[in-house]
Amino acid sequence: MKSRWRAPFSFSILLFISVQAWAQTPLQQKLSAAFNKLQTDSQCRYASVALTVLDAKTGEQVFAANLNMGLAPGSTMKVITSITALNTLGKDYQFKTTFSYSGTISADGTLTGDVIIRGYGDPTLGSWRWETTKQTYILSQMVSALQKAGIKRVNGRVIGDDSYYGSQSIPNGWIWQDLGTYYGAGTSALCWGENQFSLKLRTGEVNTPIGIAGTSPAMPYLAFKSELLNGVAHTGDQAYAYLPSLGSNIMYVRGTYAVDQTKKAIGTAIPNPAYDIAWHLTDTLKGLGIAVSGMPESFTTLIAKGQPIPQSTASLLTITSPTLTGILYWQNHISINLYAEQLLLAVADKAGKPVNTDNGVKVLQDFWAAKAGIDKHTLNVFDGSGLSPGNRVTTLTMARILQSATAETWFKDFYDSLPLYNDMHMKSGSINSALAYTGYQTHNGRQLCFSIIVNNYNGSGRGIKEKMFKVLDELK
Repeated sequence: MKSRWRAPFSFSILLFISVQAWAQTPLQQKLSAAFNKLQTDSQCRYASVALTVLDAKTGEQVFAANLNMGLAPGSTMKVITSITALNTLGKDYQFKTTFSYSGTISADGTLTGDVIIRGYGDPTLGSWRWETTKQTYILSQMVSALQKAGIKRVNGRVIGDDSYYGSQSIPNGWIWQDLGTYYGAGTSALCWGENQFSLKLRTGEVNTPIGIAGTSPAMPYLAFKSELLNGVAHTGDQAYAYLPSLGSNIMYVRGTYAVDQTKKAIGTAIPNPAYDIAWHLTDTLKGLGIAVSGMPESFTTLIAKGQPIPQSTASLLTITSPTLTGILYWQNHISINLYAEQLLLAVADKAGKPVNTDNGVKVLQDFWAAKAGIDKHTLNVFDGSGLSPGNRVTTLTMARILQSATAETWFKDFYDSLPLYNDMHMKSGSINSALAYTGYQTHNGRQLCFSIIVNNYNGSGRGIKEKMFKVLDELK
């Protein structure tokens, strides 16, 4: 009985495959050949490879291979966070930071109380990317507000209040090695200077120790212990800073830094951004002759002392961030992890949830389930930036979210936020032998959206990038 039915069944399968191959468009044929070449390349011998291409207007599937395979998206996760934020917060959304004081001001201009900088998640406060967010500008605004209020002396402290967010500043899934780096800077309700600073290096001959030459801006309340070595030429920047342990102010720096590197500095995470802004305002005031009797504090340092944040008596100033579309431009062009994480927290806040990354992820998953019927298991993620190597997203889900954006009034703003790679508007993502690209391309007058991800490739990143670009070139 089995052998009698085997031949007709096999014939029907072969007929189906033959018809499908015959029905392919020229674009599908080219994509199929290019994808198969990539998938069978020696760099992908042990890799997982997926590609989804959709019609950006209709959502029609143009090409798909392994479309439901969950893969690490790297920084292409920022595309999902961006579109979620635009949908839920609105393109004109702005963060705010309040500046106030507690206590009273005497006739001689002495404030008996504290100056309080309270943050609500603005990732751009103190950033050098806009004139109105630069540290000198923000500090000047604060000084002017104090002077306008008649304050000439502070018999108290400057407090950086970052209590609006939960206490967990590092999303689950991030690895220890990343946490002291500029790209691994943790979240905060009160960010400052993108929560990073530059650690200057005193380099020398290969295999000799590297010294610390200073910081920019000044970080005099931190101490640094270098275990760095000068690496051989062409090995790049393999230096990692490690955040101080609880109760310590010592940051260790380990690894190697190649002798042919020209920058002679590494980007490092600020351990406590709220304290840092309080320190810098205190220092600025003293430099202008406005005495501050107490030491700078943050919510974290006060909690360690068992002290509460004082209640404000009067507001002095409200600082607003650039709009969401302006933030997204830099987030996606430069791939700023902090911006994406702060936006995910804002999404949770907007939904009325306690502000933490886990709630941001849940709101994101629930939003796409309701809007587009997307299964949360195809959005199995731990953060908003893609820095967690445990994130898993399917290329179909990525492409569907991209396609949904094309019908929105803010689509052009989002499209313009995507950098230009390989003459295509797309976001890149790389992490732990994984590389991904997702974006838009017009083919013969037809706008397409796509997502391509390779996980666990071997060999050089440049090599796999060039091979992935050859697949995407078929969309041009």
